[in-house]
Parts: sequence; C-alpha cells; structure tokens
Amino acid sequence: MKYLTFAAGLFSATAALADTPELTVYTYDSFISDWGPGPVVEAAFEEVCGCDLKFVGAGDGAALLARIRLEGARSAADVVLGLDTNLIQAARDTGLFAPHAVKAAYDLPVDWADAEFVPYDWGYFAFVHDRGLEAPADFRALADSELKIVIQDPRSSTPGLGLLMWVKSAYGDDAPAIWDGLADNIVTVTKGWSEAYGLFLEGEADMVLSYTTSPAYHLIAEEDGSKTAARFDEGHYMQVEVAGKLAASDQPELADAFLQFMVSDAVQSVLPTTNWMYPAVTPEAGLPQGFETLIAPGKALLLPPGEAAELRDPALAEWLTALSR
Repeated sequence: MKYLTFAAGLFSATAALADTPELTVYTYDSFISDWGPGPVVEAAFEEVCGCDLKFVGAGDGAALLARIRLEGARSAADVVLGLDTNLIQAARDTGLFAPHAVKAAYDLPVDWADAEFVPYDWGYFAFVHDRGLEAPADFRALADSELKIVIQDPRSSTPGLGLLMWVKSAYGDDAPAIWDGLADNIVTVTKGWSEAYGLFLEGEADMVLSYTTSPAYHLIAEEDGSKTAARFDEGHYMQVEVAGKLAASDQPELADAFLQFMVSDAVQSVLPTTNWMYPAVTPEAGLPQGFETLIAPGKALLLPPGEAAELRDPALAEWLTALSR
C-alpha cells in the first residue's frame, strides 16, 4: 500500500510538471552569470507566470543572431534577448521574429516604435581605464598614443560591432585611417565582453572597450572608485539592447508576457546594478546612487538599423584589413 501511495504521488507530481509551460530564452552569457540579472529575472518571473523560465547562454550578443539563423524555425528558443540596434535589421530580415504586444513608457535618448523588438536597457560605449591615466580625448589621440587596449570581435560581440559603428559614424570615409592608426594599440581581440574586461582587470591592457556605466559596478558593488571612462570629443556610440519573440514559438502569449515583464519596474529597477546599463523605463526609485558620477557624452551617436546593416560589411572589411597588416 505504501508503494502504491508513493507511486500515485510521484505520478501526480510528474503530471503537474508536464503541465507547467516552459519558456526558453536565448541570451548572452554575462546576462545569466551569477552576478548578472538573469537569476533575479528568472526567479521573479516564475513567481508570476506559473511557468518554467529557461535561460540558455549563447556567447555574446552578435553570436545570438548567428545561432538563430543556423537553427531557423526549428530553434528551441521562444525569445531572444540581447540583440541591439546594430543587429535589428539583420534579425528582421531573417523573417524569424513576430510582432509583440508590449506597451511601455520608454525613457530613451531616441524615439522608439518597433513592432518586433522591445528595448530593455541602453548605454554608451566607452574605453574604461584606471583613474590617474592620462586618457586620450578622441580616437586620433588614442592611435597616436602608446596605450594598449583590448577590444571585442565585431563578428561575435555587440560591443565589438558597436566600436565599428562608432568609428564609422564619427569618421566616415576616414575610418580606415583610424583603424590603421589603432592597429598597434590593440593587445588582443576577444570573442566577447567578459573575456576582454577580465584581461583589463588583470592588467593586460591600459584600457578596455566597455561602457560609460562600467565604473558604476566598481563603485557600487566593490566600493572602488578607481575606474572611469574616457570622454571622447567626437561623441559616444549608443547601444540599445532589445528582445524579441520568435514566430515559431509554441508559447507566444507567454513570450509576450515575458517581454512585458522585462520593461516592468520589477526588472527595470534591478538592471542598473546587475547588467550595469541604463534602464529603458525609468524605475520608480530612480537610478542608484553612484550613477551621477558617470561621464556624460557630449554627443550621442546612433545609426538607424537599416543604415547600420548596410555599413556593417564595409566597416568589417576596413577593420580586418587594418588588423591584418
């Protein structure tokens, strides 16, 4: 009898698990790290969704799109989280994404109205360095210096691609000359952001391509005010990170609920101190203390998604040519 009772209980538990819907979200590795927002978002969403939220790391941001393209309509993903404005057009052109039903009062430096992609945070690319370093004020000065930098590969990393767009939008036809000058400053090119930032912290380079918000992590989480970001006179390129649901998802309503949750105060309030970016919707409590110390770019640079898509291959060719010499 005890065996039958145990077996019946086990069957009921198994049936309950089988009835629990699962939502699979592809994202970048740092989002789901122990210190990233993933664990917090997962726990908070599961409290309200009655579902099993499954995050799957897929390298860095640009690698997400490559994986989705490879898997196509057979992908296990319901949502992709971690593309940005430089990848939106390429993602849209795959035909794999569906319109969303999200409504939000966005607080972004640019107007936002996109039927398929939901912004959840944003920031400015910058070179982070130790205070006390005499930092250059533009790319030409950086190229003329003896400073060593670490950057990310634009073929796999959204910051790496953002750097290409930064140079291209600031210098146009002079971009190849900028890359020629920068080539001997580059210590190495990493696949993703985490590896590059780790090398900088280990002292392998004077500066690392990251974000103007990165010093907030050291200040708030580590009580370390030794890091800052170089303010460039030509302006700083923006990144707006987005999420979108796949048309082939078998959980479209749950996917929409997750996207709406990403712009709720429950998520937006934790992103500044877990993803270390500006929230797409201003949290009720405002920004954390420490964010007021960050540099403010004098000019915001951002190419429209269509133009960024057109410039990607030429800019990549210029970069590869300079680094191969």
